[in-house]
Amino acid sequence: MTATQAHSATPTTAVSVQELKRAWRAIEAGEFRSPPSSSLVGGERSRHAWASVERVLTVVGCIGSSGATTLALALASAAEGPSRVIECCTPTASGLASAPTEELGPHDSGWSRGTRGDVLLERGTRTLGTADALPAPVEPDRAQALTVLDVGWELGQLLAGQGWLRDHVIRADHVVVTTTATIPGLRRLEGTLSLLTGSSATAAVLGPIRRKWPRGLEHSLGSLTRQLDQRDAIHGIPYDHALAVRGLDSTPLPAPLLSAADLILRATVAGPTTKDTPS
Repeated sequence: MTATQAHSATPTTAVSVQELKRAWRAIEAGEFRSPPSSSLVGGERSRHAWASVERVLTVVGCIGSSGATTLALALASAAEGPSRVIECCTPTASGLASAPTEELGPHDSGWSRGTRGDVLLERGTRTLGTADALPAPVEPDRAQALTVLDVGWELGQLLAGQGWLRDHVIRADHVVVTTTATIPGLRRLEGTLSLLTGSSATAAVLGPIRRKWPRGLEHSLGSLTRQLDQRDAIHGIPYDHALAVRGLDSTPLPAPLLSAADLILRATVAGPTTKDTPS
């Protein structure tokens, strides 16, 4: 049998005009078109998107135990007017679970809500394998002066995926990167900065004040970190032993931490609109 004979022997199914019309209407409706920000997670396609209407400050931790969530809460607490923190991580990695002074419970949007004074705290309720499946934030019940995004994912992994959080980080005007006053911490800071070339990054370094850094630490600054240093975009975050031991709970944040957060706000999104005496 020749190839031509084999081809002609293949059965064909007649397609009616009505079927063709229905197929064309489906194409026109976009039923076969995937959105650019979609991703496959657990066999289902996630189509979350977020268009913020308030000022947003993004916090990225580039190394473990650098205080990213704690700083995010301090930034929201130091802002003028109602604010919120959105903790973008899987529930088992949450650092905000004990931080609210009042729990509001799960919300239909997929976030669990609580309050702490005039700060709204939102954290995830669904176990996630990637940030692609993170539900998009919803507009809060009242206007917010500031939303602080606590990005609870390793930045390289986040940028390799899709979804609203990745899209936001890519186009964010200001990103605060937390790290520690250690050689590994500064190395990770340099690597993180190399992934944030399109945004105005600010570094928040947890540890002793600059003049009391361990010997040799100053010489481990990379070229991108030195560029931040030249424009005074490296801020010190004081280490608090009690806070480090107990983690975030409903007790007030230390005053030195709130003062450091106030300085970062003034240097980034808030300008002179922060509280004179944050609490």
